[in-house]
Amino acid sequence: MNWNQVEGNWEEFKGKVQKQWGKLTNDDLDVIKGNRKELSGKLQKHYGKAQEDVEREIDDWSSRL
Repeated sequence: MNWNQVEGNWEEFKGKVQKQWGKLTNDDLDVIKGNRKELSGKLQKHYGKAQEDVEREIDDWSSRL
């Protein structure tokens, strides 16, 4: 799925994102608002992973949607 679809339908995807990355809070999801860079930054912060690893995870997740 292309990221524009995720961003445009963020309310639908918030639950799926939180299921995938359980450390994200509702406040985090409200800040992210479908913005991939925001998601990447929050995942790096909460999981302590490198940007490349987080980007790969996001790509893997979005390809399964």
